[in-house]
Amino acid sequence: MNLENGGAGGIRTLDELLAHTHFPGERLRPLGHRSALLWKAAPSGMSWLSQGVGSCNDGQMSFFSLIAAAAAAASPAPAAAAKAEPVLAPSEIVAGAPASDWSAIAASDVLVMDLAPDAAQRPRRVVIQLLPAPFSQGWIGNIRKLAGAHWWDGTSINRAQDNYVVQWGDADGEDKAKAMASPGGLAVVPQSEYVTPNFYGNDGGVDDHIGFAIERKTSRDPYAATGMFHGGFPVAGAKGSAWPVHCYGSVGVGRNEPPDTGTGAELYAVIGHAPRQLDRNIAVVGRVIEGMEHLSTLPRGTGDIGFYKTPEERTPIRSIRIGSDVADLPRFEYLNTESASFARYADARANRRDAFYIQPAGGVDICNVPVPVRRVK
Repeated sequence: MNLENGGAGGIRTLDELLAHTHFPGERLRPLGHRSALLWKAAPSGMSWLSQGVGSCNDGQMSFFSLIAAAAAAASPAPAAAAKAEPVLAPSEIVAGAPASDWSAIAASDVLVMDLAPDAAQRPRRVVIQLLPAPFSQGWIGNIRKLAGAHWWDGTSINRAQDNYVVQWGDADGEDKAKAMASPGGLAVVPQSEYVTPNFYGNDGGVDDHIGFAIERKTSRDPYAATGMFHGGFPVAGAKGSAWPVHCYGSVGVGRNEPPDTGTGAELYAVIGHAPRQLDRNIAVVGRVIEGMEHLSTLPRGTGDIGFYKTPEERTPIRSIRIGSDVADLPRFEYLNTESASFARYADARANRRDAFYIQPAGGVDICNVPVPVRRVK
């Protein structure tokens, strides 16, 4: 597996790094595809990455420290008299990442929500990146149809529940007599689509989805056996199956009681602590990459579970469009989750060694490794 858009500045491919890295009593397993690495055991002297990127049952852990260990193993030992390298904060690692470690986000994979201006008449725009295949594509197909039909224009944000979610769509959607008509052709997505089977190699075999894994038999994450990144998004998994996770800023599909799975007409964004108990129970379709402040700072709802009691409390939505239909949309890019810079960034998030910190945590939740996104200058 090569570093996507990599190779600049003498960076070794991950294959080359891993070829120099062996940990006693463990088995390297090639898996093939361009999702980020997983690891199942901490090499000697390395700290665990746990809680959400940890392991249980079949026990895979996140790729971060494997890459860091591989880089360390592949690099020559410094001379005793050499001056120690400065310790960088995660933000400094991101700022110094070379252009080759960043990947473009296609405008066609972005949803743009323009809200009514705030009290000071300042514009409010929220930009959402949609999940890449194979995850949640039935719902995302519906979202594209709804945006293309301008269905959300004139709807509103109807709910803001503290430390949980902001939700938007048709305020009268529960009243059949008043509910807006949906555009034709929306898919009915089955519950089975919450999980993607055979996404990565399991103990029983090898497939072509994830780069490399190291096997381990311990448990860390209470929600999943495996944590990984795919196309810049956090993903959890177990026994070869995988699913997107609920982190701060994640966007999901509102629904009624099962077997209903929602169409995508009702959406929400997480504005509080990551509600990972929702994973595999509600469809995650994307994440907010710009304008989160326009959602997280909204007044909290006055009704049950944060719904607004009156129309005046709601925030009007002027339009929601696919990014390729928005003329003034800037270009965005994310720090490639297979890159050496992301590996260093993730390790720094797990083990803060910069001057402010006294004790490195030695672990990190997958939701506490937010993938950096920036505007292209």
